Amino acid sequence: MIMTRIHFLVATATLVFAFSLAYASDPSPLQDFCVAIDDPKAGVFVNGKFCKDPKLATANDFFYSGLNILGNTSNPVGSYVTPVSVAQLAGLNTLGISLARIDFAPYGLNPPHTHPRATEILVVLEGTLYVGFVTSNTDNKLFTKVLYPGDVFVFPEGLIHFQFNGGKSNAVAFAGLSSQNPGVITIANAVFGSKPPISVDVLAKAFQVDKKVIDYLQAQFWWDNN
Repeated sequence: MIMTRIHFLVATATLVFAFSLAYASDPSPLQDFCVAIDDPKAGVFVNGKFCKDPKLATANDFFYSGLNILGNTSNPVGSYVTPVSVAQLAGLNTLGISLARIDFAPYGLNPPHTHPRATEILVVLEGTLYVGFVTSNTDNKLFTKVLYPGDVFVFPEGLIHFQFNGGKSNAVAFAGLSSQNPGVITIANAVFGSKPPISVDVLAKAFQVDKKVIDYLQAQFWWDNN
């Protein structure tokens, strides 16, 4: 009887320990990378931003004004993103959420991109948008939908997605993101506009095209609509 109880306690302790390991993990990074240093005085980042003394906080730390203003869509892609992340609204620090307004000219595009640190939920206020995302390898399945005012669509974290205004009038959407600093990687900009450029040999092999095609693409100006 005593041995049975001991076995039960050992088994319970083992399960508790196993579950604690299963749920233990490092916090999600809030920037692209954070190189370790031995001298903390030489550090410039924590995972996120340094916190203000709560006694010194004011209402303005939690306030942002300007999302009523139309973004300038007079650019090659015909769209403009106005972000409200921790960089614009300090009170978002550690809260794991941010917001963006996206303006579209007729036939404007928010090009294929990813948010490495956030899921995005989009709601259309004006106009019509054709939106979609692609799943990861090897399926690479495309999910698309045409959205009208009041419609909502979700783009899972890290997946390539886009929004396109196929109408003859302007469109406006708002997006909520599950990170104070979601990050954005516009695919064409990253692949063909990196600094320094990716080797032509690498890209020609990856895209299975002639090197002249890569030379042409790398010579373009890849507009950042953020």
